[in-house]
Amino acid sequence: MRGDRGIFLMGSRFGPVAKLSGSWAAALVAGLALGVVTNLAQGWLPGAWNQVANSGAVWCVPAFVGGALLAGWASAWSAAVAGLCASIGLVVGYYGYAEFGRDGMGSLTYPLIWLAMAVVSGPLFGVAGLWWRNGRTVRHRVIGLAALGGVFGMESIMYAFVLHYAPQAWACLAVLVLAPLLMARRRERTPTLLTALALAALAYLVIELPLQYVTA
Repeated sequence: MRGDRGIFLMGSRFGPVAKLSGSWAAALVAGLALGVVTNLAQGWLPGAWNQVANSGAVWCVPAFVGGALLAGWASAWSAAVAGLCASIGLVVGYYGYAEFGRDGMGSLTYPLIWLAMAVVSGPLFGVAGLWWRNGRTVRHRVIGLAALGGVFGMESIMYAFVLHYAPQAWACLAVLVLAPLLMARRRERTPTLLTALALAALAYLVIELPLQYVTA
């Protein structure tokens, strides 16, 4: 009896750990698969739309979704790890396919830049997804969803004023507007939209402009 009770207690103790490990592994595998898909999508999408396939904003979505899926039973730290796994998987999948499925990924500069970005953005958007789904305060829920809209707003600015791709700029702007309208609670839609607009401008100044300088 004691032996059975010990096994039961060990299973109860390590069950959540196994569940989290499985979630992180699933996030990594999903990221790897999506990385390959975004590489392939560059050949599927016409003209300038191929830029959207591997845009920074699109690559933030899996981390956000990964964190959101953990809401309700996992901590913010666990969501951050899930976001990190998804983002790293995207980079490895994308450039891995470029290396072995195409003509090679070329210089290591871009893979390393995107990997560094993944280490930062993955945990942030993982937590953002969890905050959106299960934020205990209005501020958490607003910031979580506004982060997703804001990163698409940042890309909208880049498409409009740097690349001069008007349709893509309007598409990203639509995501910025629709995310708060469709995904936020009724009373939180306006503050989420306003916060997303502010984050879009801030992200462009802090992230996109330096990134353009580094990759020029």
